[in-house]
Amino acid sequence: MINKQEVHNSEEWNSAIKDLPGVSFLQTWEWGEVKSEFGWTSNHFLWRNKSEKIVSAAMVLMKEISFPFLPLKMKTLYIPQGPLMDWSNKQVREKVLKDIHTYAKGTQAISIKMDPEVICGFGEKISETDERNIFANELLKELTDSGWQYSMQQIQFKNTAWIDLNKPEEELLSSMKQKARYNIRLAGRKGVSVRKGKPEDLEDLYRMYLETSIRDGFIIRPKKYYLNTWLRFLRSNMAVPLIAEVDGEMVAGLIVFFFAKRIWYVYGMSTGKHRNKMPNYLLQWEAIKLGKKLGCELYDLWGAPENFDKSDSMWGVYRFKVGLGCEAVQRIGAYDLPIRKNAYTIFIKFIPRFLSITRRIRKIQQLQESN
Repeated sequence: MINKQEVHNSEEWNSAIKDLPGVSFLQTWEWGEVKSEFGWTSNHFLWRNKSEKIVSAAMVLMKEISFPFLPLKMKTLYIPQGPLMDWSNKQVREKVLKDIHTYAKGTQAISIKMDPEVICGFGEKISETDERNIFANELLKELTDSGWQYSMQQIQFKNTAWIDLNKPEEELLSSMKQKARYNIRLAGRKGVSVRKGKPEDLEDLYRMYLETSIRDGFIIRPKKYYLNTWLRFLRSNMAVPLIAEVDGEMVAGLIVFFFAKRIWYVYGMSTGKHRNKMPNYLLQWEAIKLGKKLGCELYDLWGAPENFDKSDSMWGVYRFKVGLGCEAVQRIGAYDLPIRKNAYTIFIKFIPRFLSITRRIRKIQQLQESN
């Protein structure tokens, strides 16, 4: 017998999920609080077996979406990087997915999205005989037979890259490409220093992130979103900014999140100054050392190409990560379960247009902010 319960306490929730497979900072109470300031509500569910052992958890985010010029309001649900569980346990996954379906119908949502950590394999090429790949394919057939479908909107990166921190620093360095090791030493010789950031640094980090987005051609959210996110996790001792400086001037930075023996590199930013001194390499090395100091066993570099070839937009960033000694991790990606099928069909038809409009607006806002 597996029973579901709802949790209403942050300490209880974070303690409950920290040892579950696939644990992510996107399932923490703090992430739900971040999203609550931007139109989402969060509900936290645990599943226990007959021995009262926690076997699964899911923080379910809910948001009502309206479309400009259309008399439509649609409620959608999302489980970011969850549900957390041993997906190979058939009894647990069937119970959890059934309960999630029932919950979604009760909210009158049009659909629910999930993107759990179900790994297809490691490396850029996966063998068809890889046991993880075989299980992932069997699971996907089970999901599609139950009405789940590959999502047209992949919110998180489908694939990522990991560094195993259960190694001495010397071995982690030797696992890197020669060029990466050289650049780490070069940064030190050229006068690059790295310090931990403080809350008062966040405004400057955002300005640098804005500069990076314009230079590299990607869209970012409004400043309030990042400052709220960063500050909330800093205050919970679950994030650290690392700042690279040359002669006291900020030239690059990154923000890592950490929880349950994992550390994630989520945000990176830099100016155009002193790039030849390779501050980003030294930042990553300091992040690796910080992760080890915090007792983390895994460094998630947050994103890898969906297709491992030069045509993928993530290829250049990924090659930088490869230099650091990472291993590619291929996952199943996000899947949607339509609840109200007609409304869901309308939703997936209009959401690309809606997002295209909002991105164009945000791009203009970014340029205005930078002036």
